[in-house]
Amino acid sequence: QVQLVESGGGLVQAGGSLRLSCAASGRTFSRYVMAWFRQAPGKEREFVARVMTSGYSTDYSDSVKGRFTISRDNTKNTVYLQMNSLKPEDTAVYYCAAGTTWGPRPVAGQYDYWGQGTQVTVSS
Repeated sequence: QVQLVESGGGLVQAGGSLRLSCAASGRTFSRYVMAWFRQAPGKEREFVARVMTSGYSTDYSDSVKGRFTISRDNTKNTVYLQMNSLKPEDTAVYYCAAGTTWGPRPVAGQYDYWGQGTQVTVSS
């Protein structure tokens, strides 16, 4: 079992930055592929970014590539999402997820554990 707790969300103006954190319980954190998804009101949950167990391989959705950076610290059981140049369309609840699969296309069904989510609101 892995428990995930996100933090760092909030209200920011367009063009600003936020850093999300996701703290994981348990001693097997380093075995999991970690990802961030987001869900805006009335929309489906969508992939944002993922990072391989070692931290060396990452993957991003086209909508955030070049603006967001995912990273992990396996000594602290924590994964981060640095979000720069934020846009109003980035407004959503952001979820941290843990899974054991790195498939060709990241989908929510590949992830076994989810956090409760943290709200990010970007004002124009």
